[in-house]
Amino acid sequence: MKKIVIFGVGLIGGSVALALKIAGSAPYIVGVGRTEKSLQTALDLGVIDSAQTNISDAIEGADLILIAAPVAQTKAILQSIQPHLGADTVITDAGSTKGDVLKVAREVLGAQFSQFVGGHPVAGAEKSGVVAAKSDLFLGKNVVLTPESFTNDALKTNIHAVRRASELWRACGANISEMPAETHDSIFAAVSHLPHLLAFALVDDIASRPNAEELFSFAASGFRDFTRIAGSHPEMWRDISLANKPALLDEISAFENELTQLKQLLKNDDATGLQALFERASVARNAWANSKK
Repeated sequence: MKKIVIFGVGLIGGSVALALKIAGSAPYIVGVGRTEKSLQTALDLGVIDSAQTNISDAIEGADLILIAAPVAQTKAILQSIQPHLGADTVITDAGSTKGDVLKVAREVLGAQFSQFVGGHPVAGAEKSGVVAAKSDLFLGKNVVLTPESFTNDALKTNIHAVRRASELWRACGANISEMPAETHDSIFAAVSHLPHLLAFALVDDIASRPNAEELFSFAASGFRDFTRIAGSHPEMWRDISLANKPALLDEISAFENELTQLKQLLKNDDATGLQALFERASVARNAWANSKK
């Protein structure tokens, strides 16, 4: 690929650009964003090669367009791209939800939908913005692609699009997997979206109490580790929560059931039941952590 356009040069988009620059044979990288200030910062840091506000000029001759903006912006971005989209240009995204993104892409792109590949890099940090971007953010991390089913010429186009999207993420050092969008959204509601909501909710609860200052003054490593992700980008997580609402509501209900069980064990002074629950969780957590090593 000779030219890549990134919409949203923040943590994810900026980290993609930096990873490509150290991978060798780096493409020319154009940044498109909502504010001139953020794009200028990206230019000053050498993350992108140029910044554009004119969409037609930005995507002309592009091999690939990466949408790395909050998911609620996807529709407007695709609408700005569609009139100028070349037949050989592939579009992919980095959103944490996929069903809503594919629905919007199908609606906006129409016959050009086969040029779109849904993507989700399973990597991030509690900090946001291009100043937080890291060239090794995706190294060894998983990236999920959610290609659709097509026939005839559209299938050929989509195979090409999936290959090019895979090429992008492999150049960043990531591992690629594929799954249906519905499966993706169900999995990540449980292991990513719900934990973020719980962290936000706990911090919000503590911060709203009359003795919040005292409580925070005694909070230590356990609170820090559990709530680290509550420092994440609020706008992004607002959009993710609303976009994956059905699956997330199911996960909240399941967790409410678990809390009810825990509450009942405490009420009943059920030491055996509490220890059994804690042991199940401890064994599962340690097994997962060891598998990651």
